[in-house]
Amino acid sequence: MKLALALIVALQVSVCLCVLPEPDAELVKKYNDLKATFLKRLANAYETIHTTLVKLAEGTITGEKLKEIAQHVKENERIQVIAKLAAALGEELQPALEKARLDALGVYGEYLRPYVGLYLDTAINNIKPMLDTWLPAEKH
Repeated sequence: MKLALALIVALQVSVCLCVLPEPDAELVKKYNDLKATFLKRLANAYETIHTTLVKLAEGTITGEKLKEIAQHVKENERIQVIAKLAAALGEELQPALEKARLDALGVYGEYLRPYVGLYLDTAINNIKPMLDTWLPAEKH
């Protein structure tokens, strides 16, 4: 156990001392575009599911109970505090997450992209038509 802990600490120190490469601006732009499209897809899927569930729940006993529970959640102080805490924590972690994301993109661009970049790009382009059918980014 002590040997494993010593190995983990040694690896962590050696990783901290190395300088990570900067990502290409083109790679960062491509990543941000893909991320924005993915988030649009999720938002549209959530809205579609929410609309469908609201239509199904209207006029039923379960629907009234669901509305009552949703109202209770909105008014519950504990849930509001947890939501505010989560939002504050997200704001505090944002710079560290952005740095980690850029470091990961730099490592990918420097060491992996020459070998797997073409395959990954082909896979993404091949899956886009299926995603556009089942999980569209834009509303029609």
